Amino acid sequence: MARPASVRIVEVGPRDGLQNEPGTVPLGAKVALIEALADAGLRDIEAGSFVSPKWVPQMADTAEVLAALKRRPGVRYTVLTPNLKGLEQALAAEIAEVAVFAAASEAFSAKNINCTIAESLERFVPVLDIARANGIAVRGYVSCVLGCPYQGEVPVAKVVEVSEALVAMGCYEVSLGDTIGVGTPDKAKAMAKAVADQIGVRRTALHFHDTYGQALANVLACLDLGIASVDSAVAGLGGCPYAKGASGNLATEDLVYMLDGLGVETGVDLDRLAAAGRAITDALGRPSASKTARALAARAG
Repeated sequence: MARPASVRIVEVGPRDGLQNEPGTVPLGAKVALIEALADAGLRDIEAGSFVSPKWVPQMADTAEVLAALKRRPGVRYTVLTPNLKGLEQALAAEIAEVAVFAAASEAFSAKNINCTIAESLERFVPVLDIARANGIAVRGYVSCVLGCPYQGEVPVAKVVEVSEALVAMGCYEVSLGDTIGVGTPDKAKAMAKAVADQIGVRRTALHFHDTYGQALANVLACLDLGIASVDSAVAGLGGCPYAKGASGNLATEDLVYMLDGLGVETGVDLDRLAAAGRAITDALGRPSASKTARALAARAG
């Protein structure tokens, strides 16, 4: 297939990026980040998650963040809802889209949510049923698609199987997550093609971490399949707590710079995006992980 003319970027920084921060991120900083991302042109923003604050304390104020936002017309603010309680909170917050997570690795599923992959999928059935009844779109995530910190290699057939299950129960799109960032271009492309061949290229999205510096290369390889939905986090925020040395997500600034250079439309203003990244990394007290953001800052300085 031909490379897409435009790519939908799903900005995951406010949720996936901030959920592993060791210190408390002020509510005001979260709200300012989300609003700055919308101002930069991003139209799909993961704003938080309704999960137990015991397990993910950084997301405990998601309801307050959503209440404080000045929601922009045309911007979809999404949240992670792994169970019915989370979905009820999303309904109360008047959210139009939620997400559910499954793993392609039995070892990862057992270690982190104490159940098999099949059991985890069964738990999502009532979530999707109620979401659909309320007109809420549901996006599915599959973690460990290119490797697992516990079992190592993950069979592509298992990634396909889980992706098909999520679509069958009602997910409009499945985001394929290289949770520990071990993938390389040929493996990423082969895995994504196997999934897209079964669920359709328009239902297939990419979510690559940059642990070994391969995320951009992996995205580029998969663009040639016609995949046009990519997750990333401003300033490269995030990381995997289950893998030593795992760095954050693919930086949105780096993704936009590459896509701009390829002539692929994103609708994102790179300068405004970089400013949003500088603001949140200043609030966190550390430099941006985005090479593009650092280059822009050096040029401006």
